[in-house]
Amino acid sequence: MTHATSISYYDPNVLLNTLMARLGLANDGALSRKLKIARNVLGDIRAGRIQIGGSMLLWMQDATGISIAELRSLMGDRRAKCRLSVSVINSRGAATS
Repeated sequence: MTHATSISYYDPNVLLNTLMARLGLANDGALSRKLKIARNVLGDIRAGRIQIGGSMLLWMQDATGISIAELRSLMGDRRAKCRLSVSVINSRGAATS
């Protein structure tokens, strides 16, 4: 694969590696600090024990400025919609409509 957006299957490692490269980060520890999540959560995502949900995508967008659509494309998510829980959004301090 020569282009990250050509991923046709769910692979969050491509997304995490791309975020690290774009942000100039050396390892998962630095990425977890940037995203303000526990390092073991990134390990669980990489191992396939946790999937990246809508709220995590919002945190990634906030930390990087990369659009949700591009983040989803990078991890191979081709679903038409991504739903978020209002309680999750509220717990992170984001404004609600």
